[in-house]
Amino acid sequence: MRKRVRDICAFILFIFLVALCDPCKTKALTVNNKVLIKTISNSLNVDARSAIALDSKSQVVLYEKNAYELVPMASTTKIMTTLVALKYGDLEKQIEISSKSAGIRGSTVGYKKEEKIKLKELLFGLMLRSGNDAAIAIAEGISGSVEEFAKLMNEYASEIGVINTHFQSPHGLDSDEHYTTAYDLAVVTAKAQENKLFNEIVSAKDIDGKAYGFTRSYHNINKILWEVPEADGVKTGYTGKAGKCLVSSAKVQGSNVIVVVLNCTPRWKETKKIYDYVGKNYEFKKMFSKGDNAGEVSLDKGTLTLQCAEDIIIPTKHGVEYTVKVLKPEKINHTINKGDKVGTLCILADDQKIYSNYLEAANTLKIKKFPKFFFFGR
Repeated sequence: MRKRVRDICAFILFIFLVALCDPCKTKALTVNNKVLIKTISNSLNVDARSAIALDSKSQVVLYEKNAYELVPMASTTKIMTTLVALKYGDLEKQIEISSKSAGIRGSTVGYKKEEKIKLKELLFGLMLRSGNDAAIAIAEGISGSVEEFAKLMNEYASEIGVINTHFQSPHGLDSDEHYTTAYDLAVVTAKAQENKLFNEIVSAKDIDGKAYGFTRSYHNINKILWEVPEADGVKTGYTGKAGKCLVSSAKVQGSNVIVVVLNCTPRWKETKKIYDYVGKNYEFKKMFSKGDNAGEVSLDKGTLTLQCAEDIIIPTKHGVEYTVKVLKPEKINHTINKGDKVGTLCILADDQKIYSNYLEAANTLKIKKFPKFFFFGR
């Protein structure tokens, strides 16, 4: 109890000091006009063309190597294919396998031409067996063609802030106009993990077709589910240009960490190395709880109290100084209702911004607007 009181007092004191400070400054990297958070420096050497470890919830980068470089992505493409299918598709829809789907090269489930498969089953075939035939069927079943489905993929990528990625197909076979970055793939995966069914699919090791009402059973080819404790997905990939790729997810100290390795021949070994590094070098701390007081905004019409909108758990590193800054609005000229987004809380590591999120109003503040009167003289 005393520790809690001490922490709250320290936070209130800091809020007072923050009021005198300039807005958050950051040494963040900019790619195509988008501000990205750079990783805290580290000495880990990973045998991959590009790699990243990202805390899914806070979006803090825990490790990166060439994470913003444009590279091929192979079948890790199918993460976005699944995400778009879950957004726009009808899971119970029966989709007929076309000749194009049945004849696609590369990894396949083995669906036959004119066979009818529900979209939900196709998603399991897509993610567990990495079926290119499933990818084509999903695209045709939702959009009518691969080309139209790729447009949906690109539109949705832009919608969620993924700007250095371009999709030309739902399967990821080599193409000069089909590329991504390790960072973008991690962000797409974090978004996908907000969907319960996505998590159910990618975490499944084996699916009994009869139990699910499917046409066949499915075994997951993603070995990371067996090799990393508390791993729960996500997707493998391989092509000649992309090399061996892996997007994975696992719990570290109770927090979900996404690791991406691209063009990485020893992908299982290097992924485990990154998870081991994160577990040994970071401590995931709850900085604030949902509803914690984050300061006040004093106005002529009253006082608006700001509070944390959610629990804030941040991966912290020994020897790094962490500070908090709160950005509050200088003026409010309209009514604010309880729960409205007002202000921003930033967390900095050695003066480098690693996290920011909105604050919310803890109370309602009504601002009355009076009509303007115009007087006309003779």
